[in-house]
Amino acid sequence: MTMHHTTKLQDEAGIPVEFRLSSYVYELPEERIARRPTEKRDASRLLYLDRAAAAPRPEVFANLPELLAAKYPQGGLLIANNSRVFPARIFGRRPTGGRVELLLLTPLPLLHVKPLPDGRLSAEAEGLVRTAKRMKEGEAAQFDTSASTSLAVVLLERGEYGRCRLRLEWRGDLGAILNEIGHMPLPPYLEREDDAGDRERYQTVYADASKAGSVAAPTAGLHFTPEVREALTDKGFRWAEVTLYVGYGTFSPVRAADIREHQMHAEYVEVPKATAQAISEAKAAGLPVIAVGTTSARSLEGMHAAQGDVASFAGETSIYIFPGENPGSKFRVVDALLTNFHLPESSLLIMVSALAGRERIMAAYALALAQGFRFFSYGDAMLIV
Repeated sequence: MTMHHTTKLQDEAGIPVEFRLSSYVYELPEERIARRPTEKRDASRLLYLDRAAAAPRPEVFANLPELLAAKYPQGGLLIANNSRVFPARIFGRRPTGGRVELLLLTPLPLLHVKPLPDGRLSAEAEGLVRTAKRMKEGEAAQFDTSASTSLAVVLLERGEYGRCRLRLEWRGDLGAILNEIGHMPLPPYLEREDDAGDRERYQTVYADASKAGSVAAPTAGLHFTPEVREALTDKGFRWAEVTLYVGYGTFSPVRAADIREHQMHAEYVEVPKATAQAISEAKAAGLPVIAVGTTSARSLEGMHAAQGDVASFAGETSIYIFPGENPGSKFRVVDALLTNFHLPESSLLIMVSALAGRERIMAAYALALAQGFRFFSYGDAMLIV
């Protein structure tokens, strides 16, 4: 046993097993991390976990409409996150000529844009800055753009965990500039540079161009095709959308030995009036609300926690859902969840354990590993009903 684990076990003395961080650890062979997506979106595998059944069973994602219809013959409501991943990773130069790598963290629709005297535009933002030698506060980096546009970034202030407060100064359309020079911010564990294929595949087919602001994809939605959505409609399942701009905090591990002490990151959420109305109608009719992904689940539960009710909502949520006495008891809106397989010791693994029960989830992960499922963003999915 390593010193790390020895210390962890000492730290966890007296903590109920449900709340121990070490209860959310599993061994994942490197080759099980999906470095590339499947050729066809709906060709991904799907682990079907019915909480009323003895054990989960392997399926194919294309069968999702049939599985949901068999479980919920009256139909139901799917809620998906329509936020778009933007090419937030850009490379520029310092006045010294040294290279600057910037990961822009502030969603473009949330920037407060102001005009500058010279006709350019300006906005404060948050980002991660990487340079060979420490960049000074007040220093500006230049980014190569086409002849009619320009982009400079001034470092205003350093914060925790490498986050910096920045001022963006640009001429032209900022979204177009980033689409021209930016790279898709692939998860660190993929351990590869983005390529042309990621522009389309690290994006849901229903991502809204006006909601460009996520630095990670809402990955449960990556498996959907127009054909799967059509089949769901044919079987009586309605579709509604929320927006949650997925932040870099989604990759942050839980560090507290007692998971109840974890400080959750905040993300910006929009639940439109039409979506709130659709949820209210589903609940009134006794139909299930099925969240497509943990970000959709977080949006809905964050909305409810902020207002105590189902109603339109726009603002930040830092809701943190962890297991309680009864699986599912922490969920006020979500009845079922479609999700990918999550990192060990992550708040997302803890959230799905709150819905289905920790032992059931960890057993399902063990089965998925034994059956050769692929894990993480470009990996396979799990349906919890």
